[in-house]
Amino acid sequence: MSAVTAFMLVKTTPEWLGLTVEQRVEAFKTEVLPAIESKVKGVRSRFFDTEFYSARVTDVWVWEADDHHSYQLLVEALRETPFWDRYFEVVDLLVGVENAYATNYGLDAYASVDT
Repeated sequence: MSAVTAFMLVKTTPEWLGLTVEQRVEAFKTEVLPAIESKVKGVRSRFFDTEFYSARVTDVWVWEADDHHSYQLLVEALRETPFWDRYFEVVDLLVGVENAYATNYGLDAYASVDT
């Protein structure tokens, strides 16, 4: 379990959509990933397409960080790349700590669990 989970709601920009799929992959591999990898440790991500169901948000990136500092470094790294406001508009950031309420009150977490 990560210490911090962030749901980054983004919308693609016309510049990003104007790139071919191959150009998008290359841009991400050469312009975005190196900035993250050089400055951030202890962060994992997952990606969800939402444009099929939402006009306001086209994608959701779920970032799981080992601690708040790692998450902050991630955002700083992304802001220094074309990802932030050039390829994607960051619509909203929803940051939370899983089961914090239960943990803070010494309670069992009430969530579905695979057994």
